[in-house]
Amino acid sequence: MAKEKILVVDDEEHILELIRYNLENSNYQVLTAKNGIDAINIANEEKPSLILLDLMIPGKDGYDVCKEIRTNKETKNISIIMLTAKGEELDKILGLELGADDYITKPFSIRELLARIKAVLRRVGNTPENDDEIFKTETLFIDFKSREVKVLDKNVDLTLKEFELLEILVKNKGKILTRETLLDKVWGYEYIGETRTVDVHIRYLRKKIETDDKNPKYIETIRGVGYRFNPNI
Repeated sequence: MAKEKILVVDDEEHILELIRYNLENSNYQVLTAKNGIDAINIANEEKPSLILLDLMIPGKDGYDVCKEIRTNKETKNISIIMLTAKGEELDKILGLELGADDYITKPFSIRELLARIKAVLRRVGNTPENDDEIFKTETLFIDFKSREVKVLDKNVDLTLKEFELLEILVKNKGKILTRETLLDKVWGYEYIGETRTVDVHIRYLRKKIETDDKNPKYIETIRGVGYRFNPNI
């Protein structure tokens, strides 16, 4: 069985070596880059399964790298975990908005880092009630196999986590899914003490698929509980 390939991007040599050592001991194949330009080139050539991406790197910062990865058809489905000393909420939200799958701040424990990597790489483990490959309404088209999404016949680019959220909601249409359930199924672990990341992803998902995100037609908020896909569609 081929090893999962992970690209680690950080300009601090001792952090690169620490992460490389522990990832290789956990049976991952490890690639490294010390700047944003090299990171993009390696991602394009090697197509890793996941990128551990520091924000404060030379050449191009982590935000720009993330943006380029997500706007390139060849690399847009690569998982990204932002690894940085920046821990402010706005930094996290910006990272999620640009398409990061997770965000972990320095200093971090190796055990936590490995758990996050494993969770991000793990596919959604639920068996949905509706397993059709195509979902279509007058305004929304989804091909679950090719991950193609269109609104009013125009292609819409979703991040990996946005697509996985949409897929779970659509395939469980009418069922109320709590924030904790969505965290567990999409991220594979529970955020400690908060579920804000679900709300952030839902907000940006609505902006992309709803014709009026102020009055959403598809994704309903069940106050104090979670979300569901409109059962009447």
